[in-house]
Amino acid sequence: MLSFFKSKPILKDLLDGSFVDIHSHVLPGIDDGAQNIEKSVKLSLSLEKIGVSQIITTPHINHYVWNNTPEIIESKLQETKDALLKNNITAPIQAAAEYFIDDWFEKHFKEDKLLTLKDNYVLIEMSYLNAPLNLYKTIFELQVAGYIPVLAHPERYVFYHKKFSEYEKLKDAGCLFQLNLLAVVEYYGSRIGKAADELLKKGMYDFCGTDVHHKNHIHAFDQKIKIDHIENLKEVIANNQFFKF
Repeated sequence: MLSFFKSKPILKDLLDGSFVDIHSHVLPGIDDGAQNIEKSVKLSLSLEKIGVSQIITTPHINHYVWNNTPEIIESKLQETKDALLKNNITAPIQAAAEYFIDDWFEKHFKEDKLLTLKDNYVLIEMSYLNAPLNLYKTIFELQVAGYIPVLAHPERYVFYHKKFSEYEKLKDAGCLFQLNLLAVVEYYGSRIGKAADELLKKGMYDFCGTDVHHKNHIHAFDQKIKIDHIENLKEVIANNQFFKF
């Protein structure tokens, strides 16, 4: 009976200084994350303070909105590394990308090498309005090209909330799932929090990430967790050690 009334932990306390973050937007001025190098430094320092030990940052690549290239990302990564060094921020940082699924993306991964989280693991996302018409074809072709797709924040695709079988279909198709940690404090709303809890309950998440863009995201890590399946969440957080570099 006492455990029922036990207070839930603060989110950042679950990261305990050893978390490897595989989803964030801290590189300066190339997407909707940090807008300049000063904000990149502040976000990186804040990530370190909430328990992140290593950062694999993932700027958007959406050909029609943020047409980033590996060269642009590498240049911004080096600029960020230099600034962090000057400010005595020690958390190691690497860069991959968060690829938006569209017609350009399928052509791109067939012709050029993708920026991956590690080895052949690639972070992908889709529209929040509806799933791409050729989603399963793209996932299949991505695997044929030698990649393992990691779907960013599946809990945020609200068009799947009333048909959870689609999540199972995605998993069966070979897609790994990455939880946005802020979903468990209901930062994106209660509906998305409930979807995240259900996916945790079913053991469908493989990894997680902060998806930090700005200081408001950082502040939300001081909130208490609102979902129920906290032990499952801890396991998913621990899984990120796979990406340690």
